[in-house]
Amino acid sequence: MPEYEIKIVDAFTNERYAGNPCGVVTRAEGLSDAQMQAIARELNLSETSFVTPSDVADIRARFFTPLKEIPLAGHPTIATMHTLVEEGRIGLGEGPRRIVQELSIGVLPVDIERRDDGRVRIVMTQAAPEFQRRLDRSVYAQALGITTADMLDGVPVQVVSTGTPQAMVPVKSLAVLERIRPDLQHLSDLEGVGHYFSTHVFTPEAYDPANKAHARHFGPSSGVSEDPVTGSATGGMAAYLWRYGLVRETAYTVEQGHIMGRPGIVEVEVEGEGDEPTAVRIAGSAITVLRGTITV
Repeated sequence: MPEYEIKIVDAFTNERYAGNPCGVVTRAEGLSDAQMQAIARELNLSETSFVTPSDVADIRARFFTPLKEIPLAGHPTIATMHTLVEEGRIGLGEGPRRIVQELSIGVLPVDIERRDDGRVRIVMTQAAPEFQRRLDRSVYAQALGITTADMLDGVPVQVVSTGTPQAMVPVKSLAVLERIRPDLQHLSDLEGVGHYFSTHVFTPEAYDPANKAHARHFGPSSGVSEDPVTGSATGGMAAYLWRYGLVRETAYTVEQGHIMGRPGIVEVEVEGEGDEPTAVRIAGSAITVLRGTITV
């Protein structure tokens, strides 16, 4: 029976057992879709990344949650590029290097450079922001175990996509985030009816005042009860924060995972024209915590 090398990499952190763990198979040639899904289900992490050759880009990357494939994902991109650098398949010189990855939604660039401290910084360009349907605040308050009075005033609950559509739910404070007790079956049903992947709840407060927001993320329809640090949703959140005037800075950091005991930091870069965000990038580093093989 064939064996494949596999790693677990913690993304959006420089500390082991923090941030968001991701399975990475960098030589996934020969694996079928069903086998990739089975491996992702076996690891039971938020996502597992599979790398194969591409005819249109430097690599092809596919990302699977325990239950289904996801078109674009942030922490697997960070983990994958970290692993390819670690394995010597991406060489770094004095300055940044651009790698183009083929995803199921198209081809997007990733910029990689080595920091002065030796860490590798990975910058992922996401798809152009799309603001989709607005959602019923009272329904989401009920599903999250809070009230509409706990939600941020003057802004909507809305599906936003920078490659993966997700419900954006702004709340007033860290105290609200801490007391959320989601009804996961209700959230899963809402994700199915609304045709989006997951639910991102955030506040413009942070434990560290140097950061601009803190978030929690739930994806029960994908088999993810709660995700520690979510790069794709951070991109959508950044677009949302710009559109509704909550953060108009072009570069900043946000937090996620602290409430789960897996703190992580995501660097954000946004470009915009007036109220419209036109480009979103997220960045971070990673650290490998496990190396081994898996039998198919």
